[in-house]
Amino acid sequence: MLSRRGIRIKVMQVLYSLNRDAEFEIKGAKKRYWESIEETFQLFLFNIYTLIQITQEAKTDAKKRKSKHLPSDLDKTFTPKLYNNDLIQSLVENKKLNEKFKQLNFEGKVNRDYSKKIYQQFLEVEAYTEYLSKASTNEDHLEILLELYRHCRKHDFFMESMDDNFTNWLDDKSVVIGTIKKVLKSLPVTENDFHMSYYPDVETTKEFGIELLTSSSKKDEELLTLIKPALKNWDHERLAVIDMILIKMALIEFMHCETIPTKVTLNEYVEVSKLYSTPKSKDFINGILDRLLKELDDAGKVKKEGRGLIE
Repeated sequence: MLSRRGIRIKVMQVLYSLNRDAEFEIKGAKKRYWESIEETFQLFLFNIYTLIQITQEAKTDAKKRKSKHLPSDLDKTFTPKLYNNDLIQSLVENKKLNEKFKQLNFEGKVNRDYSKKIYQQFLEVEAYTEYLSKASTNEDHLEILLELYRHCRKHDFFMESMDDNFTNWLDDKSVVIGTIKKVLKSLPVTENDFHMSYYPDVETTKEFGIELLTSSSKKDEELLTLIKPALKNWDHERLAVIDMILIKMALIEFMHCETIPTKVTLNEYVEVSKLYSTPKSKDFINGILDRLLKELDDAGKVKKEGRGLIE
């Protein structure tokens, strides 16, 4: 579920904590890193849980419509198929998924009023009105669920609920949204533990992430020795902390991640700097890394193989 860019960002954030807190050691840094991986997975699950809760509002809606003394034509034909369809029910009836929801106390985290208000506004969406007016296939159910999720992401209550429960929402929003779309398109699920297939893989989180975190921390002085000459008129102590961390991480990838092309590494850290550092950082980091890459390559310190060949 997590891309290498997502891992780079998590490693950068942990290294920043190490830089800011002298008492924060590498053991604690690794623990915090793994916690951040787990938080991303939990955020993904909470999105599924919240979506289920919103669809469940259709059942409440159906009961209210049936109790009206003067029902409208829509009231008479309304069915809670937004919730009762096979796609959503495959999630509702999934034992292991629901055990995980219970373990994480999602029932205590979800805001029922928010779910109700999001659903009520969805009632006004034309796509939902059309969906209710005719018989539906699983393809129709999928399209309306994707539309509902789009509606959620535009809704302040949904965004607030994610922010209130997960500090990593802004960082992981794009990857979680992409993964939820994949889940919806895979419905109905048949595997009882299907959700575990979306847990960040070992190759990305451990073989890449932990190695990047550990090496960037342990080789800090060595990296600084390589960087200082390339700074010329810049005082390394006055550089933005994030910029220096990103440069050090990129050097580790140049020298120790044999299957990652140098061009990919350089471009990735420039992109991360656009998101997390100063407006001028992207040009500065691009220039410094380009210079350092040439020096490392000339010194025979950049060893790449396969897909990692220097481009």
